[in-house]
Amino acid sequence: MNIVLSNIVGFFAAIIGSMGMGGGGILLMYISAFTDTPQLKAQGINLIFFIPIALISSILHIKNRLVNLKAALLVIIGGIPSALLGVYLSSLIGDNLLRKAFAVFLIFLGTREIITAFKKKTDA
Repeated sequence: MNIVLSNIVGFFAAIIGSMGMGGGGILLMYISAFTDTPQLKAQGINLIFFIPIALISSILHIKNRLVNLKAALLVIIGGIPSALLGVYLSSLIGDNLLRKAFAVFLIFLGTREIITAFKKKTDA
């Protein structure tokens, strides 16, 4: 693995992730596509990478009163068990199917974002 390229990708993924714009997707695509890391391990690396970034960003957003704490608590209550269930299920389906599911998910999200962008442009 090229350490310089990995550092550059990590740097930009951290900046984008701290802005809430999906830096994790960039990091995960890089790890999955350009290294021999299995998909489940790549997702674990991605989670570990973003815990400190999410913590710092959350503290700053709470300090600037940009977080609805009641809504955040509801999301956390549902999110933790869902994340645990997702990890368990992803370990059952195997690396090859997990890669394909992730690719389909990214294609779906990308397509949705493009369609949404064009709709906003024509509505304006």
